[in-house]
Amino acid sequence: MTETPRTALTIAGSDSGGGAGIQADLRTFFACGVHGLVSLTAVTVQNSLGVQGFTEIPAEVVAAQIKAVAQDMGVNAAKTGMLATAEIIRTVAKTLDEVHIGRDTGVPFVVDPVAASMTGHALLREEALEAIRTELFPRATLITPNLDEVKLLTGVSVSDKESQYAAARALLEFGSTWVLVKGGHMYDDPHCVDLLSDGREFVELSGHRYDTENTHGGGDTMASAITAALAKGATVPDAVAQGKEFIERCVAEGYALGAGVGPVSPFWRLKES
Repeated sequence: MTETPRTALTIAGSDSGGGAGIQADLRTFFACGVHGLVSLTAVTVQNSLGVQGFTEIPAEVVAAQIKAVAQDMGVNAAKTGMLATAEIIRTVAKTLDEVHIGRDTGVPFVVDPVAASMTGHALLREEALEAIRTELFPRATLITPNLDEVKLLTGVSVSDKESQYAAARALLEFGSTWVLVKGGHMYDDPHCVDLLSDGREFVELSGHRYDTENTHGGGDTMASAITAALAKGATVPDAVAQGKEFIERCVAEGYALGAGVGPVSPFWRLKES
């Protein structure tokens, strides 16, 4: 009889272009050897040129999806992506408590605070930022903001190592156990250095910076790879290291698709196998 894989839940929006959102999450989960579960929060209209619009799923439907899979199939780790509204965020937080997912339950929970697309299109209503700070971060095992999201959430503009450390400390005040301040948007740095911290330990993870425009879905893919590793029992530092290695290969293998920004690619894992 085939062994049942570990499960990972993504609570996120759909990308009609297939490069980010739940599409990126599910293909990353597959490539990392876990079974993907889904709670869809929004449907976006987008392609390689950007987001033309989005429609939220009713909050009660988002909650029902989480309960359906958690109560029947079980969840070994979970992550969020695009949540769109404060109502959805509050509902997700309440529902995760009900199904015992979160940092104090033994089921790791990763918050990727998706606030805008890489082309600058808003994916989060203004009033939802405070809900992320107060409802999701205190429940999170790990949060994974990019530098634009760091500024939105804390007011800290990260431009060098000193400000990256300051951002990590500011983010930890919102209550997550760990924070990963990603350095991919510090384009003046010849390396891509991410900073992981729990307030006591600060770990710099340095990676290669590739000269490519095909980076769509990079943040979602990294957060999903980390979530998959946590679902399989890795510690947070080990899971982040695995996620860093995975996304670096995905960026290296990114491909052109459409007239705009192409996606990162986990296909390298299939080639190797």
